[in-house]
Amino acid sequence: MKKPNEQKGSVSRRKFIETTAMAATALTVSPLTFQLKGSENNPDQVPMNKKPDSKFGGVQIGTITYSFRDLPSGADKVLQYCVGAGISSIELMGDVAESYAGLPPSPTEMPEKLTAEQQARLDGMLKSSNMTLEDFRKKLEPPVWRMVVAGVVGTTDEQRNWRLTTPMIKFQELRKMYNDAGVEIHIVKLSPASWSDGEIDYAFNVAKALGAKGTTDESSLNTAKRLAPFAEKHGLYAIMHNHFQFADPKYNVDEILAVSRSVMLNFDCGHYFGSTGLNPADFIRSHHDRIFSLHIKDKTGPKTNPPNTNQVWGQGEAPLSDILLLLKQHVNDRDWPKYPDIELEYPVAAWSNSVREVRTCAAYARQILI
Repeated sequence: MKKPNEQKGSVSRRKFIETTAMAATALTVSPLTFQLKGSENNPDQVPMNKKPDSKFGGVQIGTITYSFRDLPSGADKVLQYCVGAGISSIELMGDVAESYAGLPPSPTEMPEKLTAEQQARLDGMLKSSNMTLEDFRKKLEPPVWRMVVAGVVGTTDEQRNWRLTTPMIKFQELRKMYNDAGVEIHIVKLSPASWSDGEIDYAFNVAKALGAKGTTDESSLNTAKRLAPFAEKHGLYAIMHNHFQFADPKYNVDEILAVSRSVMLNFDCGHYFGSTGLNPADFIRSHHDRIFSLHIKDKTGPKTNPPNTNQVWGQGEAPLSDILLLLKQHVNDRDWPKYPDIELEYPVAAWSNSVREVRTCAAYARQILI
């Protein structure tokens, strides 16, 4: 039996490697104008003096901020990484946008003693990721670990007051900076379900100021019920992101979607495939009108050794061609998802960096779509 990535219309890793240099030239990048370090002693030149265009065969390939977690953070730097990778659309993490706008910083270390509420948040994170706290400490990059700490600790009084009083001008400025460089912000990931009403209003105002169509949070019935009224009020979407929930027989995505038409999915195809072994393309067909965006990655399936493990694109079993060609088939249909985003999760080699790898993933997607 052929692996999913060896199916008809797919791109074998060998064929892709032979043609990737040619494909990369089509990412509308030109002479080099700034540097990124592939490793401390190995600077990597990255192009950035021309607007990127990662729409291939009508399908808008994007990425998410998390893909660049091995590199220095900051809104201006993330923009450089997008342009350097030839990417013209992004799901922007809330910490990048809020830090740019002046949010007081969160704690960077986990408290020695957690409150009951904080412990419940941590337990929820560990359950959804199928990892232990020690796994979190060992496996997560420092910026991601800081996000975990912030998620567990929750909003400080200083941050809450800032969110309730800050104007939107800095977020509007951020949107203009990205748009002028040729990068659209289609989602901002603020995860506001545990916030106060005023802060949730703020979250949707931020999304609107950035030009995003909504904000995301972890998928659950309670989260959908909490955010849906605010999404309806602002004319935006409350977008539910999945990790391994689909492998839980108790998880009912249709019940979540029934809360409101303002509730949409940020469907992580990799987590879905890795945890269930099912083809994400089939789920997309059945729920296409409720999916706003997708996370695309290559993985092994749940019965492979090792199971549910991130792989370099083309070396795993995820049916990338099935997913991308299905989107291309329906690119002109209004009620189909328009934003498949590269989520770079496989380990980046010491001689490379995430900008190179995202650029390579985009070239791989292009080979499928064109």
